[in-house]
Amino acid sequence: MSPTLAGLMIIASLFVLLGTGMPIAFALGLAAFGALYLQSGAAIFYILGDTVFSGIANLAYVSIPMFVLMGAAVASSPAGSDLYTALDRWLNRVPGGLVLSNIGACAIFSGMTGSSPATCAAIGKMGIPEMLKRGYPTTVATGSIAAGGTLGILIPPSVTLIVYGIATETSIGRLFMAGVVPGIMLTIMFMIWAVIDCRRKGFELDARAVRYTLREKLSALPRVLPFLLIIAGTLYVLYGGIATPSEAAGAGAFLTLAVVVIAYRLFRARPIAKIFGSAMRESVMIMMIMAAAELFAFALSSLFITQTVAGAIGGMDVNPWVLMLVINVFLLICGMFLPPVAVIVMTAPMLFPIVTQAGFDPYWFAIILTINMEVGLITPPIGLNLFVINAIAPTIPTKDILWGALPYVLVMFLAILILCIFPDIATWLPNQMLGDVQ
Repeated sequence: MSPTLAGLMIIASLFVLLGTGMPIAFALGLAAFGALYLQSGAAIFYILGDTVFSGIANLAYVSIPMFVLMGAAVASSPAGSDLYTALDRWLNRVPGGLVLSNIGACAIFSGMTGSSPATCAAIGKMGIPEMLKRGYPTTVATGSIAAGGTLGILIPPSVTLIVYGIATETSIGRLFMAGVVPGIMLTIMFMIWAVIDCRRKGFELDARAVRYTLREKLSALPRVLPFLLIIAGTLYVLYGGIATPSEAAGAGAFLTLAVVVIAYRLFRARPIAKIFGSAMRESVMIMMIMAAAELFAFALSSLFITQTVAGAIGGMDVNPWVLMLVINVFLLICGMFLPPVAVIVMTAPMLFPIVTQAGFDPYWFAIILTINMEVGLITPPIGLNLFVINAIAPTIPTKDILWGALPYVLVMFLAILILCIFPDIATWLPNQMLGDVQ
């Protein structure tokens, strides 16, 4: 069987399994197991366990559940509500200010969680009902949250950047730095579009806007500032080389949990168990996807599918930017059907040598890849954030959520274009702080 035919069969079987509603980790694992069994028969059982275990047997992965716990402590407590309230009080008099508050809250919350679904769910539960109550169109209310939630995989600490760093053996600290300026840029671009969209739909300041005194605005800050300081401290020790990603994540998770427990007096066992239960579920889900993706990648490699695709892309006698366009289209398609972690584990080792040989900066490429994954989070057929919004706002038609999110896809395409024209946006900060890549 030719690698091309084998590739088409394994991808088709994966889509069939996903179409049945099977969890992504199980679909990836079963499709890979079927392909390997057809190739090697019962001999596959001798390497199955080691292959799956090697997908997660990396000490650097300890940082993932720690950052997830950090986010769960905030999402499962009133901290997220306080963050949202503080931003709303400061921005409520701006045209479309509540939308800006939601996007800003998503950006800050991303720095606490590193997770897109957690960001989307935590801010959406508070933001969508409040926007609808103040008369915002359903497309504006849902689209801004769905798009703002995608910032969770770009703004550090980002789980996807950790996975990319491990998969490509690049510096996680430098990757985090590379995500800071593009993350801020994309947040501002989202806000600019939100203001334009609100003006275009005729939503201006009116009698429904709530007024807050300066005292009320300042009173919302004390409970938010400790979390911002924790984020800043965690990133400082990581960027400054004081601690490894795992150590920084562990310290950040401990401090966040301590602040949540003390500030909100969560001394009972039930709320603490809720926080750890939420973190455990998401961590296990991520690890299972990574383990299954490792098996899937092994199957692709064993059937020479990876080598064939890499050879076809690398052998293209074209301008490097045409090559990058092909890679972007490839990543967009993958992101529409698979979660970011699975895409990165399967494709990063294959694309990394091609990108570096073409003369592109690997840290810049990590940001390009991540924004492509963001697009996949708000586009069908998977569109994880669309499903999260649909779950927390079931009365809003899915088409309204989709139409509200699609303009932000175009904003992300524009961000990719800007980063291609001005790659220093991603590379300037890590080069200034850590020196040029050798």
